[in-house]
Amino acid sequence: MNLKLNINSNLSLNKSQKSAPKIYVIHENAEWVVPLRKAFARQNPAYDEWFINHGSIDLSSIPPEGVFYNRMSASSHTREHRYAVELTGPLLAWLQAHGRRVINDRRAMQLEIRKFEQYISLKQFDLNVPQTIAAVGKDEILQAAHTFAPNSFILKPNRGGKGLGVQLFHTIEGLADYLSTDSVVSLDGVVLVQEYVKPADSHILRMEFIGGKFHYAVRVDTSEGFELCPADTCQVGDAFCPTDSQEEATSKKAKFEILKNYKNPDIPNCERFLKANGMEVAAIEYVENEKGERLIYDININTNYNSEAEKVHGQIAGGMERIAAFLGEELVKLQVSK
Repeated sequence: MNLKLNINSNLSLNKSQKSAPKIYVIHENAEWVVPLRKAFARQNPAYDEWFINHGSIDLSSIPPEGVFYNRMSASSHTREHRYAVELTGPLLAWLQAHGRRVINDRRAMQLEIRKFEQYISLKQFDLNVPQTIAAVGKDEILQAAHTFAPNSFILKPNRGGKGLGVQLFHTIEGLADYLSTDSVVSLDGVVLVQEYVKPADSHILRMEFIGGKFHYAVRVDTSEGFELCPADTCQVGDAFCPTDSQEEATSKKAKFEILKNYKNPDIPNCERFLKANGMEVAAIEYVENEKGERLIYDININTNYNSEAEKVHGQIAGGMERIAAFLGEELVKLQVSK
């Protein structure tokens, strides 16, 4: 077998290679893996990283034994890793064909990059989603938007990431002007026209699940837009602007706040949805409207956590610590079974 991946030391395996099982982290953004590396250092499981960008997989090859944690991101193309997702698809299929333990499997990856299909599956588990129309072509997008007028509506890529490309429109004329001068970017060509659900308090809620079970919920301030990546490395900008006085910086309300004593009757259905779709480490984002209705608008299997919000909460294990523990537990199960 000749699988070569762009990691610190190129990985090359062959049919005769035998090694003890370990955890393999599949990703394309080293910065997002830093907190997990620190958690591994404290817990000390055997692990390796597969940085996926360019590479090859020999169909006749056999993968190593281990637990494979898929952290591939739908936004990889924004970091010049245009085909990382496309390579991850056959990689996961290859691992699963050989019976390897995969966290966030090929089915999960398929839904990660197809928001419209996310909504279809969510509805099958009695979970509410915003009214949405998938369209290809500017005329078709305009026609779909008429469904929501005169109310506000959102344009978003079917395959996006980090909230990039999400646009809010209040009129058909505004959309027409936008379409006349710009192209709507979605890597698969499919654009979603969606009802705008105004949050009751300018916040969205993000539920984090690890090992398929609810871990904690985060309230996210959306007043500054739709790019809502919670990772520490995504938080540069105004939050660390050197021109801010210390008083101004400390007076700003935190963008991410972990909620104490959080209750949501949708959690059991969410867990069933995740299990059915191979999503074991994931975030589910929803908005609560002025009527108190909860509408889920995004699922993310490349979930990140905000360390400052976790420090403030202080009553529950940090997300990356819990992921590292979960992966370690799965590795022990695998070792015992061998």
